[in-house]
Amino acid sequence: MKTLRLILGDQLNHHHSWYNQVSKDTTYLMMEMGQELTYTTHHIQKVVAFFLAMRKFSDHLKEQGHQVTYLKLDDPGNTQNLEKNIRLLIEKEGFEKFEFQLPDEWRLDEQLTKLAVQLPVEAESFSTEHFLTSRDELSRFFKGKKQLLMESFYRMMRQKHDVLMEHGDPVGGQWNFDHDNRKKMPKGTFVPAPMTFDKDVSEIISLLDSKGVKTIGRIDPDHFIWPVTREESLELLAFFIDECLPWFGAYQDAMTTEGWSLFHSRISFALNAKLLSPLEVIQRVASTWRADPDYAPLSAVEGFIRQILGWREYMRGIYWKYMPAYAQKNFFGHERKLPSWFWNGKTRMKCLAHSIGQSLDHAYAHHIQRLMVTGNFALLAGIAPDEVDQWYLGIYIDAIEWVEITNTRGMSQFADGGIVATKPYVASANYMHKMGHYCSSCAYDHKKKTGQDACPLNSLYWDFIERNRNKLSKNPRMSMMYRLWDKNSPENQNLVLEQAAYYMNHLEEL
Repeated sequence: MKTLRLILGDQLNHHHSWYNQVSKDTTYLMMEMGQELTYTTHHIQKVVAFFLAMRKFSDHLKEQGHQVTYLKLDDPGNTQNLEKNIRLLIEKEGFEKFEFQLPDEWRLDEQLTKLAVQLPVEAESFSTEHFLTSRDELSRFFKGKKQLLMESFYRMMRQKHDVLMEHGDPVGGQWNFDHDNRKKMPKGTFVPAPMTFDKDVSEIISLLDSKGVKTIGRIDPDHFIWPVTREESLELLAFFIDECLPWFGAYQDAMTTEGWSLFHSRISFALNAKLLSPLEVIQRVASTWRADPDYAPLSAVEGFIRQILGWREYMRGIYWKYMPAYAQKNFFGHERKLPSWFWNGKTRMKCLAHSIGQSLDHAYAHHIQRLMVTGNFALLAGIAPDEVDQWYLGIYIDAIEWVEITNTRGMSQFADGGIVATKPYVASANYMHKMGHYCSSCAYDHKKKTGQDACPLNSLYWDFIERNRNKLSKNPRMSMMYRLWDKNSPENQNLVLEQAAYYMNHLEEL
């Protein structure tokens, strides 16, 4: 049967069973489409990474003997629309069956589900054969339970996949070593130069310019740094294990201007595009430690594995359990716009200037920069979750909605009211000073709550606490903050709230 098989840009799984056999009756379809470039404004490095990875994957399939139809963005036959392109190809080439792998994004899943029942030919969907859980596994695991806890899900996953287990118990005698992974990195700590990949991408940039594609961020057309093939992705994983893993755990939360990738793996794009499988990453890290337990602390190994085996799969489960309603959640009713400096990094707040500037330069920031710098500010300042979602979805190279929105609207902004997190992740300047080096070179004083040079995070933090008293005061993890705040005199409280009000009304000038 003459079959057309669709491969989306984040379905670049070399080991998918589709490719076990070569057939002249099967054609694989890959497309660069305008519809995927306009649902948000993407970082230019993100667009280039996906286009280049797709082209390399197409070349790989052709080398294996598969038939591939690849529509570039400027192809005369490219309608820039998923459904239209598929319909035209089926009609033109006389395909008798249409097959697709289940998308990871709700909007594409809806689009393809509707298309499948409307096509004049048989249609069938398949697993991407990538994730370690099914779409509904989290829902089934927590069925009948009032509260979802990532820790219990993570323990189940450890047992299910026999990861860092010994005779049914976790190695080291405990499941979670997170407490050991929150150290401030001493100044002068040696940080290895990040592994990068030197590629000329001027042709793709010219293509985007010619089609008028709007992007954000910066790019060096002669030196594109990200891995876009499976081979490069494996190189980056090996570099992380060889050069970064021993220090990853202790300093994974550290913030500094001394390096932009520190000891992080930066394999999230490769994972989310499915160039790497989560299981192979987990097994390589675990086997390295098993072979030489003195090479890296167990806390670093467990902490890294937890991000993939626990958190990544957990967030995907949350996405499919609560979408599409999840995208409308706004627990605090926040409505403010993001300040314009989120698109250029021109703010006097050093933590935000550096984290945003780095994001614009590299389409990357590590999880604490996302959660406790940009995310923390947005939450304290009452920025609308839709605004925050769109910024995060666009600016980061690894941002695909299933993982972005759960981390942003859930973990970062608490807009889901506690589905993902047990409390809002908010912090004053004290946290920035404790965990990083930003405060020492900032125009604001991290010790001051009021006054001309007082750090905005201090007054905005207490303003957030006070204005959300009705929603948060009964949260056990927030009660101490309310006790501390209430120890202040009404006069001192008013001074802090007035300072916050001033900053709220002058966000553009911070």
